[in-house]
Amino acid sequence: MRVLITGAAGFIGAELAMRLLARGDEVLGIDNFNDYYQTSLKYDRRDRWLAAGGERAKCLTLDFSDHAQLERALEDQQFDRIVHLGAQAGVRYSIENPRAYAQSNLVGHLNMLEIARHRQLDHMVYASSSSVYGGNDKLPFAVEDRVDHPLSLYAATKKADELMSETYAHLYRLPLTGLRFFTVYGPWGRPDMMMWIFTRKILAGEPIPVFNNGEMFRDFTFIDDIVSGVVASLDNPPADDGEAKAGGSVKPHALYNIGNHRSEHLMKVIGLLEEACGRKAEIDMKPMQKGDVERTYADIDAIQNDLGYQPTTSIETGVPAFVQWFRDYHKI
Repeated sequence: MRVLITGAAGFIGAELAMRLLARGDEVLGIDNFNDYYQTSLKYDRRDRWLAAGGERAKCLTLDFSDHAQLERALEDQQFDRIVHLGAQAGVRYSIENPRAYAQSNLVGHLNMLEIARHRQLDHMVYASSSSVYGGNDKLPFAVEDRVDHPLSLYAATKKADELMSETYAHLYRLPLTGLRFFTVYGPWGRPDMMMWIFTRKILAGEPIPVFNNGEMFRDFTFIDDIVSGVVASLDNPPADDGEAKAGGSVKPHALYNIGNHRSEHLMKVIGLLEEACGRKAEIDMKPMQKGDVERTYADIDAIQNDLGYQPTTSIETGVPAFVQWFRDYHKI
């Protein structure tokens, strides 16, 4: 199978490419290598999976939100399925630069749906986000829950992607699976995320910003577990049988949470980081930030029952693994 991965130099995309190549698939990657964070990390991730795949791996530099550019680049390329992970990420940045999210996450998602439709592909998996649950009080968050009150534009774009996908599954019977990721972390992670920021600052002896005075809870999910869920989803397109799918659609469109099914207190994670870094953190307590939610917690019953997904990495294992990779990567 040849799989097209968007965001192939991103955190999840690059690790997915490694996993698919390891099992014998071919990978065609797309990334625009924008400067939202350091491009050197993106190139290092890409080079890693290109080296692992040899002739079975290829990466194109392009912006999938530019429809004409996308069509030209893919004109001579063949692929069987799509995993659409590329997006403008980050909750807080969406408050500062909303148009980047509209272009990448809305126009870009539509472009990928059009590619899948016209190629008559038998499955496209796409990235949604746990952010769609907004300020929901019911815990854990289940895919059947209403998600009508996003707290950030980023979350609103991801909900819109789910709605567009439902329409394409209805009109064109295109099999689609949306994945709501919960706080992904691990080796080769993103510099704009808490785990990276805190590790860098602790090792440098700088204060770490802790929002909501530390009363934050997240369902931290290790990258290996995330990728296992993506691959299981990719291999199991939803059937066009009129039966209700996870998330409630009776079209060939499923929605799954991919999380660790544990809501961890932020201060516990900071303690694990301190232990792995070998030094205490200087903590700068701050109020809640706009767009943030106090707690995330994934109900993963749907993906467990349908696909046999089972996360295996606790934060007690995953946090030290990330810190060790961070030290090795930066040679510190």
